[in-house]
Amino acid sequence: MAQHSNYWSCSQFADWLRGTKKLKMGTGDEWDLWRQTAESNNRFRYWLAEEGLDYIQDFVTWPVRKLYDIKYYVNNRWVTRTHSLTAHPRDIKPGSWADVGNRFLPCLFNELVDFVEVELAWWNIVWDPEARKKYKSPFWASGWFRWRTWRCAESGLDNLKWQMNIRADESHGLQEGDKGWNEPTRQAINAREIFELYTWWTTVYRNRPDAMDASGWAAYCEKKRQLRDENDDPISFFSDRGETKELRRERDRALKLMNKIEKEYNDEDEAMMFRLIKVRNSLWT
Repeated sequence: MAQHSNYWSCSQFADWLRGTKKLKMGTGDEWDLWRQTAESNNRFRYWLAEEGLDYIQDFVTWPVRKLYDIKYYVNNRWVTRTHSLTAHPRDIKPGSWADVGNRFLPCLFNELVDFVEVELAWWNIVWDPEARKKYKSPFWASGWFRWRTWRCAESGLDNLKWQMNIRADESHGLQEGDKGWNEPTRQAINAREIFELYTWWTTVYRNRPDAMDASGWAAYCEKKRQLRDENDDPISFFSDRGETKELRRERDRALKLMNKIEKEYNDEDEAMMFRLIKVRNSLWT
């Protein structure tokens, strides 16, 4: 647990007022011990530094906080629209019809992409000036002017890779030899899951062969069109008329294989959606 430098109760003045220097970071037990020690030294001075300064800060910063409230309302309402799930135009073209069941997959995974490429990208640079230089983030990617529109897949993925390497150590209340020592934390495990889901949607899903092409059904349909045109028969495409036994066998094989591929794709889509739902509580910054 680390202190937040923006809180007056975490300032050097608060340390002087309290008479006890605040921890920079520590485990839950260490923080409990610090609170007991600081309060026992002088209860009034402890209250003044920990609560009194907060009241004063809230009063002094009220106008600025109200400006922030307006800014974030506009941002959430009209820019990032955090009240809704949205699909990327390449998945559902604006103005076209999509049944509810067909919206789930693209809407959920488009939001995952935004989480990685926008939210985690921001988290990766917000406290690190060198990172802002590395990823060439514009001035409106962080600070007061941030509008959550800066997108950087590289920055977001680097943040996930950092999280995936977090291991349980002293900062998690463990000592070498304890059960779980140096093993991936829950945060690391969830980060790996997010990374795999993001990679599946942006790489695997995007490059899956079309079921009609992979099964041979598209090739069969093209042969049927040629047969119809050659015989000048507008209904031959929808009947067996003019088909050879070989072409009918090709049709049956292609149709069976296409149904099999489509079922496999559907099962994979469902499995990935279930995995995304299970990790949903880790999608925050």
